[in-house]
Amino acid sequence: MNLLKLDLQFFSGEKTEKATPRKKQDARKKGQVAKSADVNTALSLLTVFLSFLFIGAFMRDRILLMIKGVFQDYLLLDLTDENVYDFFLTMAFQAAMILAPIMGIALVAGVLGNYLQVGFLFSTEAIQMKLNKLDPIQGFKRIYSMRAIVELLKSLLKISFVGLVTFAVIWFDMENVLRLSQMTVEQSFQFIASLTVKMGLFASAALLLLALMDYLYQRYDYEKNLKMSKQDIKDEYKKSEGDPLIKSKIKQRQREMAMRRMMQDVPTADVVITNPTHYAIALKYDESKMDAPYVVAMGVDLVAQKIKAIAKENEIMMVENRPLARALYDQVEIGQAVPEEFFQAVAEIIAYVYQAKSM
Repeated sequence: MNLLKLDLQFFSGEKTEKATPRKKQDARKKGQVAKSADVNTALSLLTVFLSFLFIGAFMRDRILLMIKGVFQDYLLLDLTDENVYDFFLTMAFQAAMILAPIMGIALVAGVLGNYLQVGFLFSTEAIQMKLNKLDPIQGFKRIYSMRAIVELLKSLLKISFVGLVTFAVIWFDMENVLRLSQMTVEQSFQFIASLTVKMGLFASAALLLLALMDYLYQRYDYEKNLKMSKQDIKDEYKKSEGDPLIKSKIKQRQREMAMRRMMQDVPTADVVITNPTHYAIALKYDESKMDAPYVVAMGVDLVAQKIKAIAKENEIMMVENRPLARALYDQVEIGQAVPEEFFQAVAEIIAYVYQAKSM
């Protein structure tokens, strides 16, 4: 019964297998990665509010300087085109000086959040214009899909959780909030600034916790969407490694070509050592190539018979030596020199062949 179930899953194409590294790599090239935008938002908020602890005094001084300049230099200034231009230019510069550190920190945090999730990735395919995105039917399906419902529930959870954390920060400091009317202006500003930073830190930490949970969900959803069927894996293997049938034919063709080259070298041999029926080793001695005799062809059974037939046609002497033929076949490859332990036996055979040819 279980075997039947597995067979049905195979033929139905059910996606039950994990994605292969190649499919993950292809998806990454298309910009499809496991990523949570909430991680970037939470990390940016957290770093920005943390930075207030270090650059808050600088920002306070710059804001006070800007306000002081307005009241001292521009309050009674005549309204002319040149004065208004100078005023707005000065205010823009002062605002840029105040906001530049915050913008820079937020930018670095956003880049860091992306890098921690997906590493370095540049893909233009994700921003390409696709006409199917303009299809109203597909758009309706996206709006009312299960993913859209999940995103809605996540948004409600984030608003509720972050709002609850922020309210808790205010609630625990409610005594000082109620005393705001009794504080001086400077004390009020200091308390409000401190409370704002505290709420921001707790809220961003809460959002970061939710973002980490969302990232885990995004990874799960990513792995689920990339799952493959057994047929998909088989097709991918064929594309990457080639069709097994074609590969076997190529290997067979290569073996045939190697066999033909080997048989063409048999007529150049000096001697063929035989078993006598099962093994045939064709040896050649050429001082210009190697210091010792080397194998130009070898084979067993039908190949051995073919080598001997070619040797007979070309009047190449055949010498029967069963142990030597078997040992050479097991230890030497085609094109290699005879090992040193066989020098004496092979040398005697080569000397015998040369002596026989000279007679």
